[in-house]
Parts: sequence; C-alpha cells; structure tokens
Amino acid sequence: MIDTAVHQGRRHKLIRELAAKGIDNSAVLSAMIKVPRHWFFPKDFEQYAYRDAAFPIGHEQTISQPFTVAYQSQLIDIQKGERVLEIGTGSGYQAAVLLEMGVELYTIEYIKPLLQKAAVLLKPYKDRVRLIHGDGSNGVLKYAPYDAIIVTAGAPTIQNELLKQLKIGGKLVIPVGNSRETQKMHRLTRMSENKFHREVLGQFKFVPLVGEGGW
Repeated sequence: MIDTAVHQGRRHKLIRELAAKGIDNSAVLSAMIKVPRHWFFPKDFEQYAYRDAAFPIGHEQTISQPFTVAYQSQLIDIQKGERVLEIGTGSGYQAAVLLEMGVELYTIEYIKPLLQKAAVLLKPYKDRVRLIHGDGSNGVLKYAPYDAIIVTAGAPTIQNELLKQLKIGGKLVIPVGNSRETQKMHRLTRMSENKFHREVLGQFKFVPLVGEGGW
C-alpha cells in the first residue's frame, strides 16, 4: 500500500479543514493525519478519499465522512490504553483512527466480507484489536465493561444492554432517530450504577444499524 507525498498533503489539508470546523482534540487530529484514508477506499475512487464526505464501500454501507469520524472520536474523550467497543467496523477507517489514539479496541461487524477486508488493513494493530463477526446492536458482553462504546450506524433507540456494558465514567456515543435518513448524535456518560447523563447533539446521517437492537 502506497502513501505518497501527494496523499499526505491532501490529508494535512483535510485535517486543517476539520480543525476549522471545530475539531480541537489534538489526539484525534494527530491520529487522522497518520491514517491513510485512501487505503480504505475502493482503488478506482481513491481520488475522493480526502474530501470531507461519506462514500459507498459496497453492501449498502459507507465509509463515514471524516468530520463524523473526528466528531465521534472526540466525543468519547478516550485516553491511551483504555478499552473501546466499536459497533460497525465497516471499512475499518474509524477503527484505525481509534487504534492510532492508542486504545485497546474491540470492533464488531455484521457483514462478513467488510470485516474480512478491514482485517487486512488493520493488521499493523493486531496486538491491540479484536475483530468480531456478528450482531453488535446490543453490544458485546463478553469483553465488557468498556471505557467507551462508539456506534457507527443509526439506531432506532438506545439499548439498555449497551449502557450496562459501560464502566462507571464510560461514554456511549450513538446516532439515534426515528428516521433511517437522519439522526441526532447522543452521548451518554455512566455516572453510577443506575445513573446516566445524556447529551443530545448535532444532526447526522448514517446508514441504518442492523441486528436485533437495530432496524
């Protein structure tokens, strides 16, 4: 896989655009500079990789808009070495950004061919990532509790099973809405065993979350 000076220049330009749009977490921006987004694109379309836009990756799925990746990564406010669950591996790009931030990552994908492609791209991080094939809409209890859970598809509701898998102080970031077209980003922080602080943030557009707890 090639990462030329041209690719790197485009990536730095994209990061400047994200910073201008309000992304100010230095760990997030540093990680996104390091991850070659074009590696996660269909080869014939890599010229679009550094636009701040989502793009189809097959199987009716998309690689998320860079701003969305940065925004969710910033919202979980994660520290190096902490345990994160990603629901919806997709292309693997969001996973790579989180791994560059130094987390211990568990990532689950419903669509097996996407997971297989992502596994190849995430090999450099193999000591800190576990890839899981299956329905992650209710989380992955086996490896809980997590410092953060990030959901990369639009959910109809927030499942209690996800909240129960957070550590005290842990954060769930999830797009929620009654439409398959747009959702509101929610961040829930576990304050105690039974108390959660909820924030409802900006509007986004995600592909639908599939599985028992999805659409």
